[in-house]
Amino acid sequence: MNKVELGKQKKQIKKRRRLIFRTIIIMLLFAALIFAVVSNLSADEAAVDVGDEAPDFQLKHLNGSGEQTVRLSDFEGKGVMLNFWATYCEPCEREMPYMESLYSQYQDRGVEIVAVSVDATELVVHNFVEDYNLTFPVLHDKNSQVLDAYGIKPLPTSFFIDENGVVVERVLGELTLEKLEGYLQQIEPS
Repeated sequence: MNKVELGKQKKQIKKRRRLIFRTIIIMLLFAALIFAVVSNLSADEAAVDVGDEAPDFQLKHLNGSGEQTVRLSDFEGKGVMLNFWATYCEPCEREMPYMESLYSQYQDRGVEIVAVSVDATELVVHNFVEDYNLTFPVLHDKNSQVLDAYGIKPLPTSFFIDENGVVVERVLGELTLEKLEGYLQQIEPS
């Protein structure tokens, strides 16, 4: 084989490699597009939505006294803000002081704030609760059973449940103090 033929053969190999590389890139982009479309479609199909009865559950109470468990049904007859969060979630961290600042006022009006942590370990949750002096019930969903039952995707996600156990609002993402207070007013028992 002479140098000219060898040069042509190298060019053909380079072209073939570029074609394979470009094809792989296009296939990956197409797969990412399909994944994004399917994720967005399934994200809108919440397991629990406005108008649904909130599923009951039982979880360990982390900032209560002793080894206590709490059921959602323990709050029957009260409005309940059910907040799903984690210590590693910055928007969750920002809204916790708002929840604490309104808790005693709304608890007196028949509204309970319940935070469900999806963190892997209790220790980080305990430390967070102590750092922020949280007095509302903080529960631990270590196996993500409640998270899955409610179909939680982004954190934080909050459900506002009326005194009859019906979901009045489902809020994805961080709440401001004003919005939080507005939602709490909606679930005050009559």
